[in-house]
Amino acid sequence: MTHSHDIKVRFYELDPYNHLNHSAYVQYFEVARIELLESIGFGMAEMADMGYHIVVTRIETKFLSSARAGDTVTVDTAVAQIKRVTTQWHQRMRRGDEVLATQTVDAAITTTNGRPTRVPADFVAAIGEFREGGMSRP
Repeated sequence: MTHSHDIKVRFYELDPYNHLNHSAYVQYFEVARIELLESIGFGMAEMADMGYHIVVTRIETKFLSSARAGDTVTVDTAVAQIKRVTTQWHQRMRRGDEVLATQTVDAAITTTNGRPTRVPADFVAAIGEFREGGMSRP
């Protein structure tokens, strides 16, 4: 199952060609991942209170089509892998059925002092419903 989050493109996020700026795509994907985490009780503040951070170690984004001012885009997010210390996330941004961009994100779990640590078992259990099933790798 995927988690879906809608975002409306704002005029100040556009590049000189009136397309959503490439850096905004990365921000939209980040917002959607955080929304998923908050929906399962593992938002940034909650994770820090538990002694954890989730830090991005790699991002690969593919741009397929342009979003424009006023578009409402949907970002679908699924967790592709959970290993001992790392997770991999697959995301896609779409306008209706048209896929505009895809992204693969690798992230590590660290303690709040930055030391890599095992992915907490309660995190694995909570995120289980969003383990990748219907969304293939970008």
